[in-house]
Amino acid sequence: MKKAKLPADTNKKAFSIVELATSEDKELPSDGKNPAAVALGRLGGLKGGNARAASLTPKKRSEIAKKAAAKRWSK
Repeated sequence: MKKAKLPADTNKKAFSIVELATSEDKELPSDGKNPAAVALGRLGGLKGGNARAASLTPKKRSEIAKKAAAKRWSK
């Protein structure tokens, strides 16, 4: 469950906190995503990096790593 974003204004923030603390059946707003689809997408994401690394040759992986390091250190 995601944490509710509170307003920047102090008075509105205080009102929101009191409202959250005193509400009994009020649930935080849903982000509208299907939980099953989110889980399935996460599974694919967890597999993706390892699968890509396994399919690359050591030379290509080294080139990618060097390019990434150069980009990080160029800033």
